[in-house]
Amino acid sequence: MKFDISCLQPKEQASFALRALYEAAGCRKYHMGRFEEYGLYQENRSFLSSEQVITFTDLDGRLLALKPDVTLSIAKTAQPAPGETLRYYYHENVYRPSAESHTFQEIGQMGLELLGEVGETQVRQAVSLAAQSLAQLGKPWVLEVSHMGYLFGLLDALGVPEASRAALLAKLRAKNLHELRAAASAAGLDEAGAEALAGLMQLCGRCEEVLPRVEAACRNQRMRAAAAELNAIAAELTGADGSIRLDMTLAGEMEYYNGLVFQGYLESLPRPVLKGGRYDLLMQKFTPGAGAIGFAVYLDELDRLSAPLPPVQKNSTDRVMLNVALPKGRLGDKVYNLLAGIGYGCPEDYNATRKLVVENPEAGIRYFLVKPSDVAIYVEHGAADVGIVGKDILTEASADVYELLDTGMGKCRMCVAGPEDFYDDPNRQLRVATKFPHIATEYYDSRSRDIDIIKLNGSIELAPILGLSDVIVDIVETGKTLLENHLAPLETIVDISARFICNKVSYKFKHEEIIRLRDALERDL
Repeated sequence: MKFDISCLQPKEQASFALRALYEAAGCRKYHMGRFEEYGLYQENRSFLSSEQVITFTDLDGRLLALKPDVTLSIAKTAQPAPGETLRYYYHENVYRPSAESHTFQEIGQMGLELLGEVGETQVRQAVSLAAQSLAQLGKPWVLEVSHMGYLFGLLDALGVPEASRAALLAKLRAKNLHELRAAASAAGLDEAGAEALAGLMQLCGRCEEVLPRVEAACRNQRMRAAAAELNAIAAELTGADGSIRLDMTLAGEMEYYNGLVFQGYLESLPRPVLKGGRYDLLMQKFTPGAGAIGFAVYLDELDRLSAPLPPVQKNSTDRVMLNVALPKGRLGDKVYNLLAGIGYGCPEDYNATRKLVVENPEAGIRYFLVKPSDVAIYVEHGAADVGIVGKDILTEASADVYELLDTGMGKCRMCVAGPEDFYDDPNRQLRVATKFPHIATEYYDSRSRDIDIIKLNGSIELAPILGLSDVIVDIVETGKTLLENHLAPLETIVDISARFICNKVSYKFKHEEIIRLRDALERDL
């Protein structure tokens, strides 16, 4: 009797299909233990997504860890001979901290690694297998490809200091054009240099359309070598009916990836389901002269494919609907009125109803009314395609979204404030009261200042008055409340305004609609 895999959950079906795909490509399964010596991760912290690792001591007194990464263990033990290419696939669980729940998650991964002799043939195979992996998952898909050598080459040509590069790449990843220019200026670049970085935003789309512009923008040999590698595998990049695309703003971690990088997306899932790239620098720590390329498929994300479609998402029209998370209050009202004035309004006035969802199928728009602090969460998790949110909330949530536009609305400052005669004694721990513990921690960490965070939900100014804290970290608009309570702004952490944000997967599958809405909003501001 033949086993019918259709009765299995999506991630289980995927594991069978991917195993068959990888074995047909000549890959052997790599078996590894659940635990790894902690020293491996301690010595290679820069190659991990987080330094937080679950550790324990075994019966022999050795410090072990539940593995947070598979590639690192394979790179350590593979040891390919000169001229040899090892091809492995794996099906493992890793353990990583969750920024949202402040706990560790068990994450199911299935991946592939090519190690040792890695040239054009191996790179083409890896990209092809990544695309085929996505095609096996039963939904419309997109694979985006970039090259770290091209990005590093441009940073070299512009003379960007090493200390400034991570911040610039982060702005590129977020498609945050407005802050990219400011970060470029802070890095010492002139206007021409800032525009050269901004130009990377335009190098996105089908390979046959974008690659000539990538080649034309080369400024040095490093960029030309990267463009040549992309051109060499163009046959793979131009396949699959446009589902494989170039996006030169896709930047992997600086320490980990050194060449080709790529990410894969499935329609209806809020996050990338596939991540990979070339990691020669990591491989060469264990096997000098060896290369490596690989990717991982995040199987747990596939469980959402079996969930029923929410009733509100069931369209009564064939038109693509954009789901917009609007913050309740003055900001949401202002944005809605702007969009309603240019054809994105709804027949039903959301201010005149207790409904949380209003829509206009003819205009292809649906609005969700949510608490301001929740906008970024709805967008990151894909419940909404786009949203409007204050930079304070966006930063505090560390939301993994695209930041497409600074609306300029709701301008204010995130400040450190305290008594007018405050003196920061470096010999004792600083007590900081705030509604924004993440922002406060990052700010003082950058100054190597030891602090004690006191999380409050309101009346923050009261804390130093009553001696609960030395200072506060809070939003300052006019400063009138501070002044009336004999407090004063001491330092500005960041300027704040409302931002137009977008879910990363929605950007791939509803790109035209999102850009049209963004442009309309920008014109009317």
